[in-house]
Amino acid sequence: MQRIAIIGAGWLGQPLIQHLKQQNYYVCASRTSLSGVEQLHAQGVDGFVCQLPNAPQLVEALLNFRCDALIGCFPPGFRKGHGTDYQASWQTLVNAAQQAGIRKIIMISSTSVYPDQAQTMREEDASLVQCEQNSMFSEKAKIMLCAEQAIIDSGIEYAILRCSGLIGPNRHPARFALRLSQVSDQAPANMVHQYDVLQAITFSLTEINNHIINVTTPTTVSKAEFYRAALSSVQSPHPLPPIVHLPDKRIVSDKLITMGFHFHYANTLEALHGYE
Repeated sequence: MQRIAIIGAGWLGQPLIQHLKQQNYYVCASRTSLSGVEQLHAQGVDGFVCQLPNAPQLVEALLNFRCDALIGCFPPGFRKGHGTDYQASWQTLVNAAQQAGIRKIIMISSTSVYPDQAQTMREEDASLVQCEQNSMFSEKAKIMLCAEQAIIDSGIEYAILRCSGLIGPNRHPARFALRLSQVSDQAPANMVHQYDVLQAITFSLTEINNHIINVTTPTTVSKAEFYRAALSSVQSPHPLPPIVHLPDKRIVSDKLITMGFHFHYANTLEALHGYE
């Protein structure tokens, strides 16, 4: 795979463009408006308009740019009330990929697919079948898992990357702390830095075939310790939200590491300072 289409050139997709170009891949990308496409052109990047879940010109764009891999890195939009479109959006991408002869699909998914249980979560602990049989899975998890299943059933080679909480440039966790009503000293802070996600995507292009993978910093601390450190790192005057003692799930990335991937930030406290 040498010619890549990125669907969603936002907080993750934009740096991914440059990251992949540095690895000598051809990259084109989508934006939701003509003005967004013009911004891509100004950066020397081929762009096209794609407004999911309806994207009638997507097949033509993939064929015109002779793409052989497609990376979808757009959020599900739950906060904006667009979550119900997420599954349809991925089905649109799958259909377009099939028609355009795409050889590999990479989905940036989320660890929100896992059930609301205080235990270690590995890749095999969440699937659409399990979700339909277990009330501990949320409606959001079901939407995400339906989207994943569309890719699994596509007949196209795939890599599904379930990323934990994303941090990085313009996304400092101190900002998140201000929105929290409480933090637990018994719940792990499942986080991953943007740089490690970019590296994992690049790794998946050649090394991950037909697998679901967790992408989360290998070593972490409690949410209370993490957000205390986050506030301290920016010398925030705001206090830590009230501390509670509720356990929560721990996402692990053992499978990715076993496949040969090396995290740049091995600990979430190191990742806090990774804003170079």
